[in-house]
Amino acid sequence: MDAISTDTSKFEYFDSHPMLVAASSHRAMERAERFVAAAGLRVGARMAIEDAARRIKQQVSTGGVWIELDKDCGTSADELLMMVHRDVGEGRYAAVVSATSELIDPLSALLDISDIEVIIDATDADRAAALAVATAREAIPLQLSDIASDNNAERLRQLSEEVGRIASTLARLSTGPSAAARAIEPQPTGDLPPLSADTVRNVIRARRARSRYFREDFFADPAWDMLLDLLQAEIAQLRVPVSSLCIAAAVPATTALRWLKTMVSQGIFIRRADPHDGRRVFVELAAEASQALRRYFAEVGQVAVI
Repeated sequence: MDAISTDTSKFEYFDSHPMLVAASSHRAMERAERFVAAAGLRVGARMAIEDAARRIKQQVSTGGVWIELDKDCGTSADELLMMVHRDVGEGRYAAVVSATSELIDPLSALLDISDIEVIIDATDADRAAALAVATAREAIPLQLSDIASDNNAERLRQLSEEVGRIASTLARLSTGPSAAARAIEPQPTGDLPPLSADTVRNVIRARRARSRYFREDFFADPAWDMLLDLLQAEIAQLRVPVSSLCIAAAVPATTALRWLKTMVSQGIFIRRADPHDGRRVFVELAAEASQALRRYFAEVGQVAVI
């Protein structure tokens, strides 16, 4: 196990908003600290995952917590994430969790759809954007350096467009207390023709084939790709974990998780705990979403649905 110094002499209380950094290894710690510094924020403490929950509780004031995971730390990480999930929900501070793709399922099981910024296999631009979004909630001023201004300029542009698109979707759907119920248009009652899983799979296959001829990001539509994947799984009576749904979205995992959060919050997707594995959740279509998709396929008939 990698050891990280947690000498209390390094646990500082700043007049400005300090960021507390917890990491699973020395390399992970260095990576996280670099981005916190690039944002013009001060590191209030460097913590090993095993010590982080106790140390965060001792902090009088903090602007946020950055958790960097490059491996599974078991129950220590679970306890830390559950505490941070609760604290962020209560508005105590902002938080970013950066992890590898192997940790998508346990993270999703623990963090639900909280306001914690979760980034997976993140680029420089992903990290900078996540820190900016998280700290903006707490009105913490950032002074981002040019850490992501060269090789990642295009990714920053894509992130900006992505956030704007999600915001537009939420603006259309979230128009009042009953927004979740209006996220799906009411459907007429009546029998529908049978829909096979093969039909939906063929549509998914056709969508993926486009990347052989054009850049895949020309057609990025993670919400629709996830809807189709869950529909074919429902018909085939298969269960879909978060990690598999992120792959089906055909976008970076960080982007897929943002869209998943949106779809769950709007009542289009439903999360189900895995009864055999507390560190995994499944995703399925809400009944209204399933009905809407089936009526859509019935309406378009034999027309190619892509």
